[in-house]
Amino acid sequence: MIKILFVCLGNICRSPMAEAIFNGLIQKYGLAGFIESDSAGTSDYHIGEPPDSRTLGVVHKYQLKLDHQGRQFTTGDFNKFNYIIAMDESNLSNIQRQLPKSADNKKILLMREFDEQADSQSVPDPYWSSEDGFEEVYQILHRSCQNFINYLKKNHPELAQ
Repeated sequence: MIKILFVCLGNICRSPMAEAIFNGLIQKYGLAGFIESDSAGTSDYHIGEPPDSRTLGVVHKYQLKLDHQGRQFTTGDFNKFNYIIAMDESNLSNIQRQLPKSADNKKILLMREFDEQADSQSVPDPYWSSEDGFEEVYQILHRSCQNFINYLKKNHPELAQ
């Protein structure tokens, strides 16, 4: 089983949306028995809270499922997940600060490394924006998740179907 963790700051906007999109895509491609995902935040602002209502609105608009409670990223996540995908450079830096000496830092990637239309390294944080900002983030994450699945298929022959 390949395990993916999507990470943003508070775990109520970007990372749970990425989790929902990614899970929808792995269902679509019949990869649910081979890949699973979760999400977390680098801060403790929203532990135990549901995703932002605007995140849920976009997720439901695209008929995706999301059953998630905010949680904080921990050093134990380095052992639990094969890939840790940060939403921006600040999240990446926070994750890398917790990296145990024995952990593989090659498993930590930026989400927009998989966005061929990227004009920035960061998935913008829509928290302070309107619903349009959440739609923009959905489009970025959908492209990126699709390309990330292609990356996984290329690098894990057992996923090729």
